[in-house]
Amino acid sequence: IQKIQSHLDNAPRGSKLKDKVCIITSVGSLKGIGQEVIPATVQQADAADEDAVKGICERAMKEEGRLGVFFTNAGFASKQPLHDTSKELFMETMRVNTLSCFLAIKHTSIAMLKPNPAAGKEHSSGSIILTASVSSLRSGGGTIDYSTSKAAVNSMAKTSAYQLQKCDIRVNSICPSLVETAMTAYLFKYGHQRGLAGKLGQLIPLGCFGAPECVLQHPFPPADTHPNATEIAQAGLFIALDNSSYVNGQKFAVDGGVSSSHPVVPGRPI
Repeated sequence: IQKIQSHLDNAPRGSKLKDKVCIITSVGSLKGIGQEVIPATVQQADAADEDAVKGICERAMKEEGRLGVFFTNAGFASKQPLHDTSKELFMETMRVNTLSCFLAIKHTSIAMLKPNPAAGKEHSSGSIILTASVSSLRSGGGTIDYSTSKAAVNSMAKTSAYQLQKCDIRVNSICPSLVETAMTAYLFKYGHQRGLAGKLGQLIPLGCFGAPECVLQHPFPPADTHPNATEIAQAGLFIALDNSSYVNGQKFAVDGGVSSSHPVVPGRPI
């Protein structure tokens, strides 16, 4: 906790979310997606524990008088194939990845529904951002428990966006492709150890891991270029800002184009 707090205290300060009160879950590693959005005060909690989620929302209301953005990032990815996936593992994945999003929507929306003119909030409003995955869009991107849990997140975004109608509370989901975080570090480590790092992104139409400008800088990208959490966080930033006030109930694939077509290994006939 102290290490994360120190990192946040010394992180560059942006101004795009000025005057926004935000809650971001899963900043437990210095490479997480949630780390890239906004400086924050750290609180240790289980994102799938209802009392904890309710408590952090109530804390925001008590200390700030309003809540504008909730970006949920808690995630767990197993490595087990279908026949080795136990019901306990399946349910734990659903608990961390799916239940956490449900609890966030439930308790965040309660807070966002409350106007507080004294705190600068004239009416109900807010943006709830759920982290899903490109594996929720088509098969081949993850294990059955992980992919199922993330597909449910997309469904919750749409359903809750409809049920929270006419109160200016928006719910959307982001579907990243493979990004290096603490959860996926083992894949990158494995790739480097076996000399396969350059193949981790070979199915991505953009041509490399990373920001679009990397295609211009590296037509044949080096093996160690890969997406970082900042790029996913930028999508979250757009959804959090008032500029996206008409964006609601949508899923955003931030994946370099990998979900746009059937995967084809470069150099092989189609």
